[in-house]
Amino acid sequence: MFRGVGTALVTPFQSDGTLDEGALARFVDWQIDEGVNFLVPCGTTGENPALSAEEHRRVVEITVQRAKGRVPVLAGAGNNNTARAVELAELAIDLGADGALTITPYYNKPTPDGLRRHFGAQAEAIEKKKSGFPMVMYNVPGRTGLNMTAETTLRMAREIPNICGVKEASGNMEQILTILRDRPEGFLVISGDDAWTLPLLAMGGDGVVSVASNEVPRLMRQMVDRRDLDIHNRLLPLLTGNFIESSPIPVKTALKMMGILESDTVRPPLAPITDANRKKLEAILRECGLLPS
Repeated sequence: MFRGVGTALVTPFQSDGTLDEGALARFVDWQIDEGVNFLVPCGTTGENPALSAEEHRRVVEITVQRAKGRVPVLAGAGNNNTARAVELAELAIDLGADGALTITPYYNKPTPDGLRRHFGAQAEAIEKKKSGFPMVMYNVPGRTGLNMTAETTLRMAREIPNICGVKEASGNMEQILTILRDRPEGFLVISGDDAWTLPLLAMGGDGVVSVASNEVPRLMRQMVDRRDLDIHNRLLPLLTGNFIESSPIPVKTALKMMGILESDTVRPPLAPITDANRKKLEAILRECGLLPS
């Protein structure tokens, strides 16, 4: 269900910072029309830490309603408060999502046993509410300050049946290769880093939860389906350029430059892109053929 390209959806805001529900609905429709395999609302790219509980609900709800079964929805359900993470996973089920994406607890820096207890509590609550509802773990030490080792990932893959995969953004290829080699049958390994997607696929990976597919969903789908090195090389400046400032600042700026979204507003503590990086991003978009030369 979560193989191929999944877009880590940005959350559109109006210029005054309020949630733009209409823009979100149109953006979801466009993503589906452009061929993405699944959608991921309320992840870090969606600025989930800056959303109220009601806004989180609405973003997932709108995404599920617009998807209408056309593509699966892997709803963000991550939090460093285990009880809140359980609530978000249960909410994903209530709203009709097809799975939950849940991050390693940031700042707390739990031990491997703590991670097992955190993800285990979420998985147990999910199983009680809807048996077999899939859960994907997310390892991104650059954001959380904590790396989930291959040993810990594989332990949970073997011990907790409804944990169906991991989104890996550790940047540690040896670790990722170990997971790919030793994972149980059917356990998904999904790239959480656009620039690493093609190498991961070559070693047996299952897809990507992508930032760049906000901007170029069709090209990302083609790159993944065809294992296309030419597309990878063409887009590489964008795949890295989306992180010249904290994501999703650059990707929202690019979406406005490309005319896909009307507003590039981000919420505090994020700030608008600097003038210097705006110019760099514009040059990258031109280099990639995404703006008129």
